[in-house]
Amino acid sequence: TEGTLSADDKAAVILDQTAFYGESGGQVGDAGELLCENMRFVVSDTKPAGSCVLHVGALASGTLHVGARVSALLDTTRRTAIVRNHSATHLLNWALRQVLGDGVNQAGSVVDSERFRFDFTNSKAVTAGELAEVERLVNGKILADLPITIDFRPLDDAKKIPGVRAVFGEKYPDPVRVVAMGPATLDAAQPADAVEFCGGVHLARTSQI
Repeated sequence: TEGTLSADDKAAVILDQTAFYGESGGQVGDAGELLCENMRFVVSDTKPAGSCVLHVGALASGTLHVGARVSALLDTTRRTAIVRNHSATHLLNWALRQVLGDGVNQAGSVVDSERFRFDFTNSKAVTAGELAEVERLVNGKILADLPITIDFRPLDDAKKIPGVRAVFGEKYPDPVRVVAMGPATLDAAQPADAVEFCGGVHLARTSQI
């Protein structure tokens, strides 16, 4: 395969390996730069495509050709803000269930560097008092400085973890990635812990939110 990009060309670049997260599960894709010698490619978005990751952007300077060795520099400030918001959605999901009951189900989410939006179903509108209690519970988990544990489990075993949550209708891989906020290990998880199937990026501790 042959091909070359020149300055101002827009493209999606595929690397043999990358630390960039491709948009998935509501979490937006990463941004950053690809660099080599006098070449600079600005990555504005990252998307999955089968087993590949597309680094979408434009060539700011130099030329880029197939087979070039590049350094992939992640915008870590933006990534950190995204990850903070993503971990916060898990605590919100947990707190809504504590206050409103098990009838609450996640119906979608958007997580970026500026904010997050969490969609959920409920039989009636949330009252001001219920909202205040949700906020108190989330802040309590943040202030408690709890560990965020991430591990892989066979799907059938993961479904048996106490209190685990999954998005209705979502197809999960086997083994599945599990994110738990509170227990030091998945085996120590309790029904009151925030435990979800999730492939996204998270913090190490709740206090980092």
